[in-house]
Order: sequence, then structure tokens, then C-alpha cells
Amino acid sequence: MILDGKAVSAKIIEDLKTELARKGTTPHLAVILVGDDPASRVYVRNKKKKAEYIGIKADIFEYPADVEETVILKKIDELNENPEVTAILVQMPLPEHISKEKVICRISPEKDVDCFTPENAGRLAIGMEPYFYPATPQGVLMLLDAYGIPIEGKHAVVIGRSNIVGKPMAQMLLRRNATVTMCHSKTQNLEEIIKTADIVVSAVGKKIVRCKMVKNKPVIIDVGIYRDSNGNLTGDVEYAEVEPLAGYITPVPGGVGPMTIASLMFNIVKS
Repeated sequence: MILDGKAVSAKIIEDLKTELARKGTTPHLAVILVGDDPASRVYVRNKKKKAEYIGIKADIFEYPADVEETVILKKIDELNENPEVTAILVQMPLPEHISKEKVICRISPEKDVDCFTPENAGRLAIGMEPYFYPATPQGVLMLLDAYGIPIEGKHAVVIGRSNIVGKPMAQMLLRRNATVTMCHSKTQNLEEIIKTADIVVSAVGKKIVRCKMVKNKPVIIDVGIYRDSNGNLTGDVEYAEVEPLAGYITPVPGGVGPMTIASLMFNIVKS
């Protein structure tokens, strides 16, 4: 069965819109955008459009690529201190002369809807409740829950150990009482490990999950998204050959991507 992230995310967005209308409250999102990266501009524009549709006030603060780091840090301080601003996002990547670590650490954890700050990441790692959960892993769990897919007691294999997806995904699956195996570029016998999985979450950005690795109808979650040599959007999974062997599978596009946006909007409404 195909896990339709587009349909599930659309329902979440409508529920959030209804919730804000009922409560009569307006969350306030502030986005900092540095430089002229075309992809970043598209992402920010889409976030703003979706936020405003739901009923979230969204402001974008744009800076040239050569802006001084101190200017960005000062702006974050202002946004932290502004009681009307409930959520702060800094669009990545940043120019090389601006420290990503300094910028992330400067954001108030209470407004860190990306869950990037050391406090929120640390809370998640040690079993405390973070102010917000990371958007993509949270979106994955929302999708599994929408289809009633059990997690407790299942063997979940997470491929990739990034701070944005892999590590928090493993931690959040553990919180749901899955048995988690974390794999990465140095993992040996990856094929044999994947064959034992009930749930596979791949987030590496290259073709890695193929039919010979799939056994016993697992749930296949493809977080990877990039363009192939023909310019087509694709993911980590050889979809055409794996889909007949999977119990559930996410398409690319239309799977995890829309769920990440819905999850981020959930965090902003929560803020």
C-alpha cells in the first residue's frame, strides 16, 4: 500500500486551520533568509504561503550573502525578546562566514520550531520532552499513525545519522518502543540488517534500498529526495522494484515531503 503523505498532510493542514479559527489565536513565525540560493527562496516562499493559509502570521527577514554574522545574531536576539514572535526559523544553508552553530545556539529553545538548538536536541536525546520535535521525524510518525501502522515492539532500521533526520528519528522510534538499529556509511552487512526490518527509514540522499534487501513486507519510508541525471525527483529507494515487495511504501515526491511541511506547521501552531 502506498502511504499518501500528500493526502494526510492536507488533512493536518485543514485541522490546524480549523483549530486556529476556533481559538482565535495567531501564531507569529519569523524566518531569516540569507543570500540568493534559489532552492532556499522556494522553500521559504512555500512555508510562508502555507503558514498564512492556516492563519499564521509570517514575516521574512532577508539579508544579502555578505551580511556580517553579528547582524544575524542581533536579529535573532530581537526576535527572541519580542513576545509577539512565537516561532523562529533560520533557513539553511548559511554562507560560509556565518557559523551555523552560533546561529542555532542563539535561538530561544521555546521558539525553536525546527528542534535544532542543543537544549531541544538534548531533551530529546535524554528522554525529556523537547519544546518541539524535529519536523521530518515527527512527520514520519504522523504518517504511520494516520495509517494505523504499529510501532511498538517492531524492528526499525534507520539509515543515515544526520542531526536533522537520522539521529532524532531513531530516538523518537525508541520513545515509541520500537527496537532500533541505526545504519550509516560505515555499516557492514547493510543488506542483511534491512532484511530483518519491520520498518525501514532511509535518509541518505542516494539510491540505497533495493529489492534484494526487502523481505517480509516491511514498511518502507523514503526520506531522501534529490534530482537524478534526467532531472527527475527521486529518493533513496528503487521504487519500481521495491514497491511490490513492501507492505507499505512512501512515494517520492508525495510521501515524506508534504508531511515535513505539515509537521512544521503543527509546531508553529503549538508555539
